[in-house]
Amino acid sequence: MHARGLLTPGRSCPAHYRYRAEVFATEAPTALRGLDVLYVVGGLYGNELALERALSLFEREKGEKRLVFNGDFHWFDVDPAIFDRVQREVLAHVALRGNVETELATPGADAGCGCAYPEWVDDGIVERSNRILGRLRAAAGAQQRAELAGLPMWLRVDVAGLRIGVVHGDAESLAGWGFSQEHLAQPGHRVRAQAWLRAGRVDAFACTHTCLPVFQSLEAGWVLNNGAAGMPNFADDGAGLLTRVAITPYEGAERRFGVRLGQAYVDGIAIEIDREAALRRFLAQWPAGSDAHASYFRRISGGPAYWASNVVRRAS
Repeated sequence: MHARGLLTPGRSCPAHYRYRAEVFATEAPTALRGLDVLYVVGGLYGNELALERALSLFEREKGEKRLVFNGDFHWFDVDPAIFDRVQREVLAHVALRGNVETELATPGADAGCGCAYPEWVDDGIVERSNRILGRLRAAAGAQQRAELAGLPMWLRVDVAGLRIGVVHGDAESLAGWGFSQEHLAQPGHRVRAQAWLRAGRVDAFACTHTCLPVFQSLEAGWVLNNGAAGMPNFADDGAGLLTRVAITPYEGAERRFGVRLGQAYVDGIAIEIDREAALRRFLAQWPAGSDAHASYFRRISGGPAYWASNVVRRAS
């Protein structure tokens, strides 16, 4: 990281965000072993419509199943009533805290939004994200902050014969970018990710945080990054995405991409919502001229310059 990132709010990575890849070299908790279906829903960003849709898709699944929200389920939900509804629904399932929830629960003087943005992210986005987090704090009450503080930073799950480490960022930091599609395009970072898989003794890491999806194959296993559940991930496609790992194939039209790992089917499932309704709800909280509007409206209304064909990448 560039030297400025060590001190700049929004680019720094606090010490308490960190852990070692070796923490995953353990058994999954009893309630997270032997699963038939796992949904990993990361980057919900306070989108109630996406939350309702993800829960509806999960309800259809059969067998022993779990839904894990792996962080940043809050972000755009600065309306206290929406914030409360999102938190109650999320915490009815298994949840990790992302940098957003961590900074809401235990704000630090130097972390800003806690995003640990890399150098390719514009300074304006970093500054606006710090201010978005500041506004979001007003929506969280003391009890809600305490609930967020009690959430773990990582989990081990066994599903469909796979050992999976579930994180928000990467294998060493809650806000790490080591599993971003940009970093995984670089051979040196793929070597590092392989070392994390081996140290953690897992078949895959399921992650989010970096806002664009990538399923990266490595000799030691896979990185399964769902991108964002609460925002579009592809150009001209308004759907968010979740990662589904299951013993059975997905039979709905929502499947955007996927791979077969041993006996497991691993897919990116679209969270399709009413796009116009989602825009209205966003604009009600973040009108033109606001920080979130400046940073996210173009993506929410038209999607990023990224396509489903970019996602699945084989070992090289």
